[in-house]
Amino acid sequence: MAIRLTRIYTRRGDQGDTDLVGGTRVPKDGLRIEAYGAVDELNAAVGVARAVNAAELRRPPASRELDAILKRLQNELFDLGGELATPPAAFVPGMFRVGAAEVKALETVLDRCQKDLKPLKSFVLPGGGRVSAFLHVARTVCRRAERDVLRLMRSEDIGEWPLAYLNRLSDLLFVLSRWIGHHRGEREFLWERPLKREAERRAPAKRGVP
Repeated sequence: MAIRLTRIYTRRGDQGDTDLVGGTRVPKDGLRIEAYGAVDELNAAVGVARAVNAAELRRPPASRELDAILKRLQNELFDLGGELATPPAAFVPGMFRVGAAEVKALETVLDRCQKDLKPLKSFVLPGGGRVSAFLHVARTVCRRAERDVLRLMRSEDIGEWPLAYLNRLSDLLFVLSRWIGHHRGEREFLWERPLKREAERRAPAKRGVP
């Protein structure tokens, strides 16, 4: 489908409704609009992380790999947004749908990056380096998009894969935040209370107390 944008404002949405793919007019606060709007926000959050990664002066080779990963994710999120903006009646043969191949690809990247990381002894506090922090923001937006898609699934048949894709993507964004921080040599901050409990539990044993 050729895309050509020659005019940005149309005034057609001034009364609170908008077009889905195919021309159906729906309220802007409808479940389908909330779902693909959250995916659009997620795409923007990933774009910020990608821009910050590109702008950092101290960039390890992993930064180039991260840029390639995030670029692919942004394109896939645009695909997913288009899918969610298309009601069943407007789908035509050949239109893209997120499926098992896209979910499996996310898992492949997850597994590859996870091999570079040490097992966690507590939950990670969002932050660390700049790129890691923005990836954590993207992860939380992804979780919200996942909830919005779930609400849509309860009222319309959109298939199983959009939800599975977002679920796996939130995991990937978490791992990528740790992975790029590891390759940049940045400190990882952990939730301290479980660490303190573990230290207290081990302390008597170290003193020889049964």
